[in-house]
Amino acid sequence: MRPPPIIDAHCHAGPGDGFTGPWDTEAPLGRYLRRCDEAGIWRSNLFAAFHTDYAVANEEVGWIVAARPDRFTGFAFVHAERDRGRVLPLVRRAVDGFGFCGVKVHRHDARLSREICEAARRLRLPVLYDVAGETTQVALFAAAYPDVDFVIPHLGSFADDWGAQAAFCTVLAERPNVYTDTSGVRRFDLLLRAVRRAGPHKVLFGSDGPWLHPGAELAKVRLLGLPPAAEALVLGGNFLRLTRPARLRFRRTATGSSRARPASEPLAAGSRPG
Repeated sequence: MRPPPIIDAHCHAGPGDGFTGPWDTEAPLGRYLRRCDEAGIWRSNLFAAFHTDYAVANEEVGWIVAARPDRFTGFAFVHAERDRGRVLPLVRRAVDGFGFCGVKVHRHDARLSREICEAARRLRLPVLYDVAGETTQVALFAAAYPDVDFVIPHLGSFADDWGAQAAFCTVLAERPNVYTDTSGVRRFDLLLRAVRRAGPHKVLFGSDGPWLHPGAELAKVRLLGLPPAAEALVLGGNFLRLTRPARLRFRRTATGSSRARPASEPLAAGSRPG
């Protein structure tokens, strides 16, 4: 019997358009994919590096996903301020054109907006929002949009803010539509606490590749010592469940081609890794 799939739910891909650091310069996949192969990671969920125009960046990621639909899924990256007034068409383009199955937002860009939440609700997409330590806000937007699933990566802080991560464990356990991923969590006992308090059905495996080693991040999940069924949820089952409506919709509407509209066709107007 084939083992359950291992899916890295958190990986960046494609070029950025800045030179602040790797996070907005480039996210190459070559070495990352070799490491995934060595670790037995079968699929990866991709979203852009930091960029000043996420319509362009999502297009780049979309072609990567379209070239290897057996290997990749994608989330549409959006900026709550720069993309104001065009979030829905921007995300819909990525969903309808490339089969993207979620939305990615980062506090480094701007705080999560109602416009983004309402677009996710309308398209039945999960939102992966890096709150960059602002974990006190999670309960507010999770309560305001109970029918939207929110994945808060890094237990709420890539910067290893122990207080923010510890507080987030409570929200994770209490809010049924709040999830987390394992990427970049350095305090292992906090990750263990999150799984024990909230349950393995609330945690997704992620690496924050290509900048973090996917094999090393996978080892943390293995070291949790979960029963096989619970580990399978973390390693891929939870991601598949959260993205299932979007993936099924794209499968039904696809006409044999996952090619999006040309990049030249305009949209309707309107510490960093994460």
